[in-house]
Amino acid sequence: MHLDPFELHCPRRVEEAVELAARWPGECDYLAGGTDLLPNYKMHINLRPHLIALDGVAELGNHSLDRVGAMVRLGDLERDTGFGQAYPAVADALREVATPLVRESGTVGGNLLVETRCFFFNQSYFWRASLGFCLKADGDRCHVVPQKERCYATFSGDLAPAFLVLRAEVELAGPQARRRLPLSELYDAHGDGIRRLTMRPGELLVAVHLPPESRDLRGRYRKLRVRPSYDFPELGVAVAGAFDGPRVLSLALALGGVETYPRRFDELTAPLLGETLSEDRLHALAEAVTRAVRPVHNTFLLPDYRRRMVGVYVRRAIAEARGATAA
Repeated sequence: MHLDPFELHCPRRVEEAVELAARWPGECDYLAGGTDLLPNYKMHINLRPHLIALDGVAELGNHSLDRVGAMVRLGDLERDTGFGQAYPAVADALREVATPLVRESGTVGGNLLVETRCFFFNQSYFWRASLGFCLKADGDRCHVVPQKERCYATFSGDLAPAFLVLRAEVELAGPQARRRLPLSELYDAHGDGIRRLTMRPGELLVAVHLPPESRDLRGRYRKLRVRPSYDFPELGVAVAGAFDGPRVLSLALALGGVETYPRRFDELTAPLLGETLSEDRLHALAEAVTRAVRPVHNTFLLPDYRRRMVGVYVRRAIAEARGATAA
């Protein structure tokens, strides 16, 4: 497979990158680590004639305990032991992304915005042409749930659930101004596998901001995948909370890999605040989360199995977080 011709642009500032994107609306992509975008281009999936490379934009490459630039390499953040101790759920998620080699190129922003995946979409051009293409690339119908209105491709990032339970915010830069919003609002719960983000045309993800109080939380991220390395998540479960023995002082839970967007379950964890988290209540919570998700058959593992494993992974992640030493 080869890359079709495109024009590469190398801005040095965020404002310059946004100006370039405004010049070619709908005809450009931002290029971060390229670990997902370039393979898709090689398979002739949603090609654009202009690529805006972000590796020369210095503002995007810095990180601290409070702020992580979108172009920070996953491997660099993984090696920051202070960051990992402050945010154990994120540290878990970083170790679970693909392989060490991929993490040297992949970026924080790229993982948060990674394409949704489906085994009818992530295939070569010739494979997709033989089937008849799909809604997400070149076609007009979904092969997972046969119809022509909604794409069921699944969110496939690891970092989003871990940042969601920390109530992180994202900083976006657009043609008019910069803005910040909760990470949970970056993903469109009313969209689908194509219309999955609330970003405005041409907007650029600049950084992730973490509230200082989230450093005191115990957290875990657990991932289900076919192979113990490399694979995208079939299920990702992140938890973060504070505990006084068996009593819950705070608890947040988020899932990825089972729907078109990463999802936090505040409506199920809020009733536990101030309560004792007994084994019965933990099982009840896990069962409630299991009932709330609806995976479809668009990945390697069957939906019924992935759904059953939701409860298992929720129980394990919460039990591990509750038993961990506070950071």
